[in-house]
Amino acid sequence: MPGPGETRRTLLLLGALIAAAGIVAYADSLAVPFLFDDQPSIVQNLSIRHLGDLGTVLSPPALNGATTSGRPLLNLSLAVNYALTGTHVGSYHAANLLFHLLAGLTLLGLAHRTLRRMKVEAAAGLAGVIALLWTVHPLQVESVTYIAQRAESLAALFFLLTFYGFVRGADGEEAPARSAGPWFWLAGLACLAGMATKETMVTAPVLVFLYDRTFVSGSFKAAWRRHRRLHLGLAATWLLLAWLVGGTGGNRGGSIGFGVAIPWWQYALSQFRAVARYLKLAFWPSPLVFDYGTEWAQGAWDVVPYAVVVLALLAATVWALRRRPVLGFLGAWFFVILAPTSSIVPGIRQTAAEHRMYLPLAALIALGVVGVGGRLRRRGPRALAAALATVLALAAVGGTLARNYDYRTEESIWTDTVAKHPANEYAHYNLGVVLYAEGNAPGAIAQYRAALQIQPSYAEAHNNLGIALTALGRTDEGGAEYREAIRLRPRFAQAHNNLGNVLAQTNHVPEAIAQFQEALRLQPDYPDAELNLGIALEQAGQLDGAVARYREVLRRRPDYGDAHDDLGNALVQLHRVPEAIQQYQAALRLNPRDAEAYNSLGSALIDADQLPEAIANLQQAIRIRPAYAEAHASLGNALVGMQRLAEAVAEYQQALRLAPDDATTHNNLGGTLAQLGRLGEAGYEFEAAVRLRPDYADAQRNLARLRSLPRTPGP
Repeated sequence: MPGPGETRRTLLLLGALIAAAGIVAYADSLAVPFLFDDQPSIVQNLSIRHLGDLGTVLSPPALNGATTSGRPLLNLSLAVNYALTGTHVGSYHAANLLFHLLAGLTLLGLAHRTLRRMKVEAAAGLAGVIALLWTVHPLQVESVTYIAQRAESLAALFFLLTFYGFVRGADGEEAPARSAGPWFWLAGLACLAGMATKETMVTAPVLVFLYDRTFVSGSFKAAWRRHRRLHLGLAATWLLLAWLVGGTGGNRGGSIGFGVAIPWWQYALSQFRAVARYLKLAFWPSPLVFDYGTEWAQGAWDVVPYAVVVLALLAATVWALRRRPVLGFLGAWFFVILAPTSSIVPGIRQTAAEHRMYLPLAALIALGVVGVGGRLRRRGPRALAAALATVLALAAVGGTLARNYDYRTEESIWTDTVAKHPANEYAHYNLGVVLYAEGNAPGAIAQYRAALQIQPSYAEAHNNLGIALTALGRTDEGGAEYREAIRLRPRFAQAHNNLGNVLAQTNHVPEAIAQFQEALRLQPDYPDAELNLGIALEQAGQLDGAVARYREVLRRRPDYGDAHDDLGNALVQLHRVPEAIQQYQAALRLNPRDAEAYNSLGSALIDADQLPEAIANLQQAIRIRPAYAEAHASLGNALVGMQRLAEAVAEYQQALRLAPDDATTHNNLGGTLAQLGRLGEAGYEFEAAVRLRPDYADAQRNLARLRSLPRTPGP
């Protein structure tokens, strides 16, 4: 039996090995972009923007079951990352990996002390294998690489610290020279922190009590007698969890709970397939799928093979709790931790998710390592056991590296998901979202149609199909998709807003206004719909109403550059040019590369007779966007005002090369040429303007005036 010093050195070496293996396995994950739930949880999460405002940080909004809802410590950890690197992913992934490695090291300590209590030979070595395989197992990738699933890994760290604190405290009770109190306090504080991180922590007090009975006190009665105050303290942390869950409406913003999706019994039947899949992936982690979609069981016969396996293991666990308590505890660890997500409480969409296995996996690995390791030790070949552990660890690292490669881009992870689970309409939909964001509208349309072929009532897919069709100029088809989305989901604010855009583009302005108003009735805090309503009111000539809408947008979102631009445009039409100039300048402070704002500001400065400043801004617009026809034309106007006629002609001509059908520019070029005495060229430009716009009165007058001039007789 090794002495304390030798064991400590062994554990330090094992800890270093676990950390190194974890770093190698996840080395390629640090640049993985924000994925899926990362957008609402981080990029769009205003509550993490100011770390100093702890009241806001610790009160994340309960928005449609967002990952951070009701989880203040999770939100705080993201706020720290945001304070360090904003929306650059590096620090977020580094933190996720750190929490995972700390959880692995805590599992090492917990497994070692547990095996030592069981008087297992080579406890440190077996604990090291358990923790190493758990840390580098490919099934853990979703919980580590997918930033939003920090909820799982951080809560697991607190879960394991709760157990570790209890075990160290129990060890302290048995060593008179040590104190149990500080370790029991660690267990209580870790449990409290876990409740503020994720709801699955609800199982920790139950399992700690079972651990006490199994490994420390020997019976439930003795466990209660010895550690009643600790167990009551751990159970008291449920009050915090109940308060936090209540703050999300009791159902995480409508994403879980009875009545949010399907009947509880149908969800429960579906979980037989899910749990059987988890068991298989624990021992053969392929294929791993980012999103399994919905696989609702239609009846008991659908799940008979899976139910036989799961119910047999559950029955074996119940039997073992009485006859073989150690095996019973491992079975209980697996089933109890899965119970909040994989029993009878329905989720709104997912029936299976790999991150749910983050902690339950530890029990399966421990069972395998101790069982195999014990048999090999009894037969003598320790070298064979070590070799087997090494091979398994290397295989796991390789599998984890390969799985992280699938996560390298949003497109790659959704493409992988579609390939492995082609019947998942949600995967097709999200691949479509990514393709559209990358500018591949035809590819997005194909994916949205694939999603709708699987699930014709998928309102979001109809809406996004409409967006992609509209982007390709197919507005009639796009409008039909928006109407179908609204038929399926009448309270779909985004679809109402998008339909309003199509109606505005096709000059059905009153109908567009009605759609924007409906979108705002359904979702009052909807800046895009507010802005679009302002634009439609401006189209309808209701300039004062438009100005009011733009100002409302800016009251809610002072950093909304487009709203500053549009407000400036409306103010120009109301001849409130100085106010318009202020709005364009505000837009440029927010985005110094906004060519349209420079052009609008330049045009307003012409109206204000500030010609040198106008020229400078218009030239900047052209530097940013050299093919900006309108800016070239406006610069020509400013140069005419400064009597720099030759330069003005050059700008007008460049504008017409870019936009040859602009009648106004033809007319302005004609007037400038006439001032330069180039009357023949001027006449050609006036004729072009009238040809393009037969009702263009100014061009007609200019052409008539030119024709009325006396002709110089020839020689």
